[in-house]
This record gives sequence, structure tokens and C-alpha cells, in this order.
Amino acid sequence: MPADASLVDRLVARLVAGDPRALARAISLVEDETAAGVELIRDLYSKTGHACLVGITGPPGAGKSTLVDRLTAEIRRAGQTVGVIAVDPTSPFTGGAILGDRVRMSGHAGDAGVFIRSMATRGHHGGLSRATSDAALVLDASGKDVVIIETVGVGQDEVDIVRTADIAIVVLVPGTGDEVQALKAGIMEIADIFVVNKADHEGAERLVQSVTASLSLQEAPAGAWRPPVLKTIAVDGTGVQAVWSAVAAFREQAAPARESRQLTRQEHRLRDVLSQRFLQQVAARVPEEEWRRIVGDLAARRVDPYSAAAAVMKRMAE
Repeated sequence: MPADASLVDRLVARLVAGDPRALARAISLVEDETAAGVELIRDLYSKTGHACLVGITGPPGAGKSTLVDRLTAEIRRAGQTVGVIAVDPTSPFTGGAILGDRVRMSGHAGDAGVFIRSMATRGHHGGLSRATSDAALVLDASGKDVVIIETVGVGQDEVDIVRTADIAIVVLVPGTGDEVQALKAGIMEIADIFVVNKADHEGAERLVQSVTASLSLQEAPAGAWRPPVLKTIAVDGTGVQAVWSAVAAFREQAAPARESRQLTRQEHRLRDVLSQRFLQQVAARVPEEEWRRIVGDLAARRVDPYSAAAAVMKRMAE
């Protein structure tokens, strides 16, 4: 169904003016993948590109939500506004987000300079929901200076964050096998800043040394950004200011890397949208019975996956 252009125009005007209700409504539209959500992004896109997108990822139990809460307070003390997207697990009963992160950040509920939104993964792998990028665009267009994206916390699969954020912070915690996890290539390659949280726990210094030693083995061009390994105790705010200072240093020093990541991010987003649109076209043009027949032939080994895909492509070209 076509989007109501007047509704979208009014929503955009209210959103840009800083109306929090319009912001919440806009994110709901893009999260539900409605036609109005698509029109909304079209209208807002030219107004984006100003916010700093900070991704925070890491294994479950690392204290990411507490760190986000403390970082938000630090950013607000600096006089900047903050939007937080907490990507939570999907409820098996409602399909919505389990709002654990939002509850933990309830201390910012009365601050007009902070907007917090929980989003469900809806089965999307990689730690982020499909609509996360669009929600970040909406927050950017609304005038938020910093947008923090906290992933669901599924470990090494969370590489999608580098395709969404300007800077990626990987949070680790001692005593849970992270000494090994931190040395895995996927984690090492996505981090711009490492944070060892719960630094007052046994094994924190050993974890710092393990990550630092692994980083020293990586080759990097002269003058390139070297990810710092910082210690925090997020529950009382220890070390959080240093993390935000490292974000500022990265933004100042690593501009070429950020520009390259911006190109990569937009290419990934374009491919994602094209893939989604193509599958929608397949669903619209290939009859259900024909689709089931192709899948049945594939399951019965009467046809291979490449031939099955070729059959679908041929059907699309008719």
C-alpha cells in the first residue's frame, strides 16, 4: 500500500523539530519495514551524516549496557545529545524486544537530551536487526550528536557492527574465556577500541596483556590508528571518561579510515536493500506452488542449488 505522503511530511517536520513522539513513531515505521518507513528514509537521508555512530559489542555478560549507561552520562556532561539503540534478543512469544537494556538505562528517562530505543533482532544474525541502520539514520536526522548502537551480545558473530557504526568498541570481561575469544580474528579485526570491563575482577590484567600482545603482532601502516586496550569498572564509572576520550581521539586521528568505512557501510547497505527487494520480487512473481516444487526438487536431490537458483532467475526474466 502506498505511503501517505502528507503523513510522512508532517512526521519529518516534527522529527527535525525535535519532537520525541515523532522520533519514536519514525523508528517504529522503519522497524516494521512499512512503505511509510521507506518514504521517511528517502525524505530524511539528505539530513543525515552529522551524528557520530558508536557501536558497542562483545559477549553476553560483559557489562555492555552498564557501560552504555555510563557513556551516555559522560556525553551528556559534555553537552551533547545522545540516541541509544539497544538491540535486544527477540521475545519468542511476541516477536518484540526483551527490554533488559532499556530497564538498566532508566536513569536517563527524564533527560530530553537522551532517546533510548530497544529493537528486536527478529532472527537476524550478526548481532543487529535489519532496521538498525535506518533507525540510526532517523536519530541522526533528529539532531542527535551521538548515536550509540549496542548489539545483542552473541559473541564472534557480531561483525555487522563495523558495517553500521563509525567506531566499534569491543567490550571484554575477565574470567569467562575471553582471553581466547579476544584473540580470534573476527573480534580483533572489528575493534577500534578494546574495553576490559569489570577490571577489578581476577584475570583482568592478564586479559589486557593478551589483547595487547595480539595487537602488537598485527602489521599496520605508519601513523595508523592503534586500538587502545582500556580498563573500566562500569558499575561505578571508573575508566569511562578515558573511553570517551579515546572515541574523540579516534575521530580526530583516523579520518581516512572512517571515510573508507563509510563507503563500505553504504555499499553493504545498498547490497542489503537490493537483496531484500529481489526476494520480495521473487515472492511476488513466482507462484507459491512453483516455489514449493523447486524447493521439493532441491530437497529430493533432483536438482542442485545452482540449477534451482537459475530456474528462479529464468522465471523472473519472463
